[in-house]
Amino acid sequence: MERKLRVRFAPSPTGPLHPGGIRTALYNYLLAKQHGGDFILRIEDTDQNRFVPGAEEFIIQALKWCGIEPNEGVGFGDGPHAPYRQSERKHLYRDFADKLLASGHAYYAFDTEADLEQMRTNMQAQGVPNPSYNSVTRQYMKNSLTLPSDEVEKRLQQGDHYVIRFKMPRNEEVKFHDEIRDWVSFNTSQLDDKVLMKSDGMPTYHLANVSDDYMMQITHVIRGEEWLSSAPLHVLLYRALGIEDVMPKFAHLPLLLKPDGNGKLSKRDGDRLGFPFYAINWTNHETQEVTEGYREKGFFPEAFINFLALLGWNPGDNKEIMSLDEMIQLFSLGKVHKAGARYDFEKAKWFNHQYVKATDDLKLAKAIKPQIEAKGFAYDENYVKEFCRLMKERAHFTNELLELGYYFFEDIKLYDTETLKKKYSKEKRSSIEAVANVMNDVPEYTAASLEKAVKQYLQEQNLKIGEIMPVLRLALAGTMQGPAVFDMAALLGREKTSARMQQSLDFFETV
Repeated sequence: MERKLRVRFAPSPTGPLHPGGIRTALYNYLLAKQHGGDFILRIEDTDQNRFVPGAEEFIIQALKWCGIEPNEGVGFGDGPHAPYRQSERKHLYRDFADKLLASGHAYYAFDTEADLEQMRTNMQAQGVPNPSYNSVTRQYMKNSLTLPSDEVEKRLQQGDHYVIRFKMPRNEEVKFHDEIRDWVSFNTSQLDDKVLMKSDGMPTYHLANVSDDYMMQITHVIRGEEWLSSAPLHVLLYRALGIEDVMPKFAHLPLLLKPDGNGKLSKRDGDRLGFPFYAINWTNHETQEVTEGYREKGFFPEAFINFLALLGWNPGDNKEIMSLDEMIQLFSLGKVHKAGARYDFEKAKWFNHQYVKATDDLKLAKAIKPQIEAKGFAYDENYVKEFCRLMKERAHFTNELLELGYYFFEDIKLYDTETLKKKYSKEKRSSIEAVANVMNDVPEYTAASLEKAVKQYLQEQNLKIGEIMPVLRLALAGTMQGPAVFDMAALLGREKTSARMQQSLDFFETV
């Protein structure tokens, strides 16, 4: 009988969730939803030394903002395999370690740090550049493979420090199928005897990962390329534990690369090039330093995940703008690329711009309400809705709407004086004032009525529209950028437009 598809996103709370992690979660989510399966959030916190306060809550909130919520797991409700923090599952792992010890696939190692350092020094002296604890060096170390059984028992009884290591076969090909990379092969001679469990009973990533995936009935493991080198050990663990028949399918995702394509993307790239790195704001609990997120930058979550989804995958055509439901329908691990994907923030901005333009005006108005009120401006929903209609073609981010169109809410702060010097002369003032009077006298103060009246007047007076309109634009906005002049005037209203025209013309005389 075919098993129900179950996937997990299993980050470690060692820092804020980066874009690669969000993309991994997204691909897991898409596959689960496509097949009516389960998507689980598991927190892999076995490495308590690297635990970062606030990281777990950040992971939960970032996933919620992105709209890719697990249906069971930490922060999303317990399912049949709770708990979902590995630190709370500590009591479950010893049975797996004992089974490996009993079958001879694992062993106790009592080596001290000094012993390990001496081994590395000796191997380097023999010309081994990267010595490790492996099928060769374990023969000379203090472990249950080299020590008499009674001494091993004695050491265990008296509580000597030990770890449990996997006994890596000496020269064996480990071959497995990857859903993205096809067949992958490793030789065990290149692999070391990884620690599976420490003497305090806490498992390492490898044992906990395989044990939990088995207990949680995971059918597909979708994770980053950096875990590809760990996959042969995990395959061998499934075999050694006698559970290879339920081993999940593996898919190792390509790396996210720096904007120039040279190396793995990091937060330093965002700092250096001035773009957000995390999905939402991250506050460093030690320094209280706040790192801006995509949410706070003014991104729509739909645009952010649309951008991330296409970093390493495409549905096989030129389609770029996709809803989450469309991605669910179209997603395929077989169409995920093997090569790394260059992280292009300009492309991310483009995606958000498309979403801003396509967003309902009222939804945009509600989205920027907090920004308007924070600046002390009155919020009139109909006014702001019309403002958003006029400005959204020009904004990449929701935050930019108010920044670019501030002059709809307060007096002009700065005029484009360079353009003003080219477009305005004192000789034009009487003509501009006449046009202002025509606008003020229009019975119905709409963009269409204003445009009709002004164009008719200019034609009657034999005035060129190209001589007048730039000055009107500068008078109303201070800049040559922005919506159509008559749209601006209609939104500002008769009284405010008339007053601004007079104030601006007085200023123009001084330039």
